[in-house]
Amino acid sequence: MEKQTVLITGANKGIGLETARQLANAGYHVFLGCRDKHRGDEAVSLLHSEGLKDVEMVLIDVVDDQSVQQAFEQLSTKIDYLDVLINNAGIPGSIPQPVLDTPIETYKKVYEVNVFGVARVTKTFVPLMQNSPNPRIVNVTSDLGSLGLHSDPTWRHYEVKTAAYGPSKSALNGYTIALAYELKNFRVNAVNPGYTATDFNNNQGYKTVAEGAAPIVEKAMIDKDGPTGGYFSDYGVTPW
Repeated sequence: MEKQTVLITGANKGIGLETARQLANAGYHVFLGCRDKHRGDEAVSLLHSEGLKDVEMVLIDVVDDQSVQQAFEQLSTKIDYLDVLINNAGIPGSIPQPVLDTPIETYKKVYEVNVFGVARVTKTFVPLMQNSPNPRIVNVTSDLGSLGLHSDPTWRHYEVKTAAYGPSKSALNGYTIALAYELKNFRVNAVNPGYTATDFNNNQGYKTVAEGAAPIVEKAMIDKDGPTGGYFSDYGVTPW
């Protein structure tokens, strides 16, 4: 397969789907990672109807070891290597999340997807990326994971404190740093799409999905001299 290849988890709607659209328009062969086959097929059909034919669905549930392994085996039969992995799948958990009243079960569910799911998928797919001339990993995070911003009373979202979701993204950021250090021939970055109007937040965000996907796509397309181990938004570097 001559085109560069990208796997995007959680790609059947919202920012994941728009990221797939933008990368397909940029000439990538896109694998839409979805845990629901019906919704995944619908997303592929939508992109095909837009003339984006180099898009196909991969069934993958990031919290299920067997599902992730099967997805890896499926891609391994199709391509010699994967160029880009975008860990987009994530959940907010029940909102609001007061620290003292949020059930431990909520913490477990959020971390299982947002942290352990990313680690599971990455560990599985890195071997398929090793032969890429320019392997890149983008971990989709949030500015709610920024300890620096959360400590700044002038920040626009200062009062949005979450017991599980924000800290799960802080953990993801820490994982990104460690992963970038270990994978020295990769470009590994955490990217914050910003407060984007999607089902994730009941469409309350002030950014469009196109605007939210843009910084993800930008870091997915960097060259071998691009940054690694960073935390970025469309306005530049986000404080840890």
